[in-house]
Amino acid sequence: MRTNRAIRTPGGLSVRLDVRATVVVALILLAALTASVVLIGTGDFPIPAGDVLKTLFGHGNAGQEFIVNELRLPRVLVGLLVGASLGLGGALFQAVSRNPLGSPDVLGLSQGATAGALTMIVLFSGSATQITLGALVGGLVTGLAIYLLAWKQGVHGYRLVLVGIGVSAIVTAVNGYLLTRSTLTEAAQAVVWMTGSLSGRDWTQVWPLLWLCAVLVPLVLANGRGLRMMEMGDDVSGALGVRVERVRLLLLVAAVLLTAAATAAAGPVSFVALTAPQLARRLTRSPGPNLLPSLCMGATLLVTADWVSQKVFGADQLPVGVVTGVLGGVYLLWLLVTERRAGRI
Repeated sequence: MRTNRAIRTPGGLSVRLDVRATVVVALILLAALTASVVLIGTGDFPIPAGDVLKTLFGHGNAGQEFIVNELRLPRVLVGLLVGASLGLGGALFQAVSRNPLGSPDVLGLSQGATAGALTMIVLFSGSATQITLGALVGGLVTGLAIYLLAWKQGVHGYRLVLVGIGVSAIVTAVNGYLLTRSTLTEAAQAVVWMTGSLSGRDWTQVWPLLWLCAVLVPLVLANGRGLRMMEMGDDVSGALGVRVERVRLLLLVAAVLLTAAATAAAGPVSFVALTAPQLARRLTRSPGPNLLPSLCMGATLLVTADWVSQKVFGADQLPVGVVTGVLGGVYLLWLLVTERRAGRI
């Protein structure tokens, strides 16, 4: 039995609190913070967790402050922000499409961002900043194309997924063509970027992501009630006062921006956007989009995967996208076996 509590504010506002979901979010956040502290202390110069905390609060020595604040903290913050953006973006796409496969990986947004980055690498020999901007523009253009192609008196879930799969196939072919046009050096640079990596990330990647999340996350959460009602169908939610197409367009734009920015910062890190919302739903056992749990789960998954890659293979030896791909593939196989045993597929 679910435990829900209603909290009333002095102004008369009543808020329903799902106790289990709240506890799950708190535990996931604790896991993310713990993994972040451990990850900051991991590397060629290991630092105990206690010293990491003291350094973060301004009580470390000069060497520790340089390693923690200048080298490792930005990478961890980018990992948290990228994971949170992918988790929230994946939850939005899955809720709008009403399909557990409706994630940026499947719909082609990650491939679109990759096409933008490859264009800057292969055709213009762009700098790191230009590659980031190219990835951002590529993701936005792909998202706009999917929305326009899927529009027919509104955007519906299955049409959105089918159009996204088609666009993904086209953009993947374009990416393959761009790779054939590249030199050996450009191809090596492109393949590393396409895998998804947090190596070399610094404060220049942190601040744009932080500002974007500061604007979009409250906006998305404020529309969570409308998104939950839309899962009952457009006619029912419209009758209950939800401006269906307006809310859907707003949330899709937010999801595209979150996904494109995350891909621009770290490359197309696979399976986080697909897996995080499903894991969050299973832990909370709550219906609806589970936006905040998905956000926290995405951040936890990415920093944990980065720690695993560094701990097992050494710093910067294995891109984090490889680890998330392996873990996500294993999860999908487990999910398929579970669904088949339950007789649902």
